[in-house]
Amino acid sequence: MLDIRNLTKRFGAFTAVDDINLSVPDGAFLVLLGPSGCGKTTLLRMLAGLEQPTAGQIEFDGVVVSDGDRNWNVDPANRNSGLVFQSYALWPHMTVRGNVEWPLKVAGMGKAERKGRVEEVMALLGIGELQARYPNEISGGQQQRVAIARTIAPRPGVLLFDEPLSNLDAKLRVEMRSELMRLHRTIGATSVYVTHDQIEAMTMATHVAVINRGRIEQFGSPEDLVRSPASAFVATFVGTPPNNIVPITRHGSAYKVHTQVTDLAPPMPQASLAMYPPECLTVHDEMTPGSFAMELVEISVIAGRTMVTASDGALRLTAIVDRPPKARLAERVHMRLPTAPACWFDAQGRRIPA
Repeated sequence: MLDIRNLTKRFGAFTAVDDINLSVPDGAFLVLLGPSGCGKTTLLRMLAGLEQPTAGQIEFDGVVVSDGDRNWNVDPANRNSGLVFQSYALWPHMTVRGNVEWPLKVAGMGKAERKGRVEEVMALLGIGELQARYPNEISGGQQQRVAIARTIAPRPGVLLFDEPLSNLDAKLRVEMRSELMRLHRTIGATSVYVTHDQIEAMTMATHVAVINRGRIEQFGSPEDLVRSPASAFVATFVGTPPNNIVPITRHGSAYKVHTQVTDLAPPMPQASLAMYPPECLTVHDEMTPGSFAMELVEISVIAGRTMVTASDGALRLTAIVDRPPKARLAERVHMRLPTAPACWFDAQGRRIPA
């Protein structure tokens, strides 16, 4: 089990991680998801023991490994965790076998046992035929496999991944995602994976923590995040494509959606942002009652359907439809919202309960 309580990290006056609390069971695959600079890598480095928390505690299986309140930290080598770096960080003067074997030598494992374990993990990662090569003689994807093999060789209880697939091409990323999921199921270690790619998060995670400005916006399963976003930030950051957030403003005794006066009324006075899933919008080539005339800015095919994005000033809407519009890019299309939004948020982006 991984427990994080009131974890905070400050760099001078800047707070990178702000009072984070979360807990995941043994064997979970936790993804820390968020934009660049949100604090997810700093959080991972505290889990690895490379950063000392300013406040709060981290526990692995009930054992405190970091305590910021007491300014105390278990050495990274003694906390039963392994870290896979974004840059692979392989020893260039060692062969593939030497890289995988090195942490076992440091741990004092006997030669015979070491030999068996190295062959076991190289077979698990499919890199046995590369064992005599050096890092500069193998591809980026193969280097990543070596880095993972080196990390899991000592059998850590917690595996930490710092955007390990970001340096790979799109096709190889998809293949390596599947490999990491297979590996996770095989070895059973609790995994914590940092990424800004929400597709990686949605396909790999059992638990997701969406982080924004050092705080957790929402923690839950991938389905929870997509179906019931807790904030406007989560609604627009998660999903392919993400939800549409539309401002609703007061207009005399009525309300206005973008440029149109509407009968739609927020359920509570503080409700000012309406969420519309992309599959609920419709796209027309001609003006229809209640539709917005907008400029077509993007169109693409996704799983046999068409994603259409149009904009009009500050408003940008995306729809998933069965048939593409006749209009070309930069021409006019007419986007129509459903009669009621899926949910409401206040002006600060907090979800308003139904």
